[in-house]
Amino acid sequence: MSVIEVAGAHKTYRRWRKPPERAVSGLDLSVATGGVHGFLGPNGSGKTTTIRMLLGLISTDAGDLRLLGQPVPQALPEVIGQVGALVETPLFFPNFSGRTNLQLLAETAGVPRQRIEECLELVDLRDRADDRFKSYSLGMKQRLGIAAALLKQPRLLILDEPSNGLDPAGIREVRELIQRLGRDGRTTVFLSSHLLAEVQQVCDDVSILARGRCVASGPVNEVLAGKSTGDLRLRVPDPVAAKAVLDAGGFQVTGMGDAWRVHGVTDASTVTRTLADRGIYLTELSPIAADLESVFLELTREQQ
Repeated sequence: MSVIEVAGAHKTYRRWRKPPERAVSGLDLSVATGGVHGFLGPNGSGKTTTIRMLLGLISTDAGDLRLLGQPVPQALPEVIGQVGALVETPLFFPNFSGRTNLQLLAETAGVPRQRIEECLELVDLRDRADDRFKSYSLGMKQRLGIAAALLKQPRLLILDEPSNGLDPAGIREVRELIQRLGRDGRTTVFLSSHLLAEVQQVCDDVSILARGRCVASGPVNEVLAGKSTGDLRLRVPDPVAAKAVLDAGGFQVTGMGDAWRVHGVTDASTVTRTLADRGIYLTELSPIAADLESVFLELTREQQ
């Protein structure tokens, strides 16, 4: 079963005294149950607009949208209790503790008090739960926001740029939390982010948007499969001599740990022949697979 289904969605913003701005143009999207699904795209690609349409915050011009199998916005009241979302910076009472803020939300939603402690445990805030919200780091504030979104034990958790503005420590905290949620299996996480290295570490599946359309979708390893950077990893017994020979041959060579990276090679045999002609023989020559960032840049550049 899919937790999110979008078919032929369109959204254009009409602006006063300015040309209309098309944010989503014939978008098709499917998110299967379970794990973490990354939702990627450059600024202006339609990610946040899509999330707002799914949550009923803005209307669509055309298309079919479904959450947990139910049409949006018609049946949204029936399923919204099974959906948690963190779309913008979480707003809490700064002088109240993290626990008190969650208690107020839980009482409003009719959530038992026990669930508050479970959510604090999930986001690793039990030890700081009685501290004032204003004393929290940005990473802790985001984790409390995710705890609030988890109060209703949602089947689907939508996170829009949860690491935005965080320092490296905060990014790591949020990444580890999302990894735990993905492994738990009870909640499907739909993660919108521009931090591609983070997405590659935590996501099982990914969809890439460009100009309001989905240009690639599937398991991360399948999206990356068959993609090459055109670079080679090279190891030799005498790396200093090898680099000098390759430099003289016009190759671009940079270091990567205990190996050399030879950039933009269209024919690997030119590297082996250049070295062999000088009596240098390889112990390793292997293509460097593309990462999510390079595939993302390639796909979105093609749509410009």
